[in-house]
This record gives sequence, C-alpha cells and structure tokens, in this order.
Amino acid sequence: MSESGKTVFTRIIEGELPCARVYENAHVFAFMDAGQVNPGHVIVATRQPFETLLDADEETAAALMRAAHRIARAVQEAFRPEGMTLLQANKPAGWQTVPHLHLHVLPRYADDGVGLVWPRKEPGIDALRALAARLRLE
Repeated sequence: MSESGKTVFTRIIEGELPCARVYENAHVFAFMDAGQVNPGHVIVATRQPFETLLDADEETAAALMRAAHRIARAVQEAFRPEGMTLLQANKPAGWQTVPHLHLHVLPRYADDGVGLVWPRKEPGIDALRALAARLRLE
C-alpha cells in the first residue's frame, strides 16, 4: 500500500494514476495490466478495497466473476488466444502481490513462457473423503 493507505488499484480506480480502462460498473473496475504477460491481459479489481476474496461480500464476489466472464469473452474475440487463464490469488503465500481483491484475465498461447508450479499430491480416496467432510456445505 502507498503512504496514503491506498493500494495502487485504489489509486487507479480513483483516477490518481493513469490506466487503459476496459470496463467498469458499481462493483468492479477492469483495466489493462501494465505488465502485459500477453496482449489482452486484463486486471479486474473490486471498487471496494477488499484485501482478499475472503473479505468480500458474496454480491461483490459474484460481480467480480460476472465481469471476468464478460471480459474473457471479449479477450477471446479480440485476440483469439489458444487458451485463457483466470487467476485470483489471496495473500502473499497464495501469490497475491497487491493487497486489493482482483483477478487476472490472461490470454494464453502454447510456449508463451507462463508457468505454474502445481506439485500434485494424491492422498487416496479415503483421505479425500475425510477432507471433503471437513468442508461439506449443505
């Protein structure tokens, strides 16, 4: 966060910093990522400065995904990528670099140099059922 207590995204949303706006509504503000991984890389941020998805209310979380859906379709139409990654990270251990709820709409191409380390662990069905029991939502 800056000295004013605002994140860089809050400063963009409030017009203090320039951006290339893509979309906005009452809940979200979307703009081109200044560090374009591939052409068409968009950040969709919440207008309210929630730090993580866990801090947001359900309405805002749903609005974030609705906007990402619309933007992903527009990116697909405009840039014709071979694939698409939507990434939403929470807290530094979860790869979040700006403490403001946002997600990336990232057009992807084979061999574009983007990597994701995902070391699979296969605990077996009994362990999976025990984990599911801890989360079961009714």
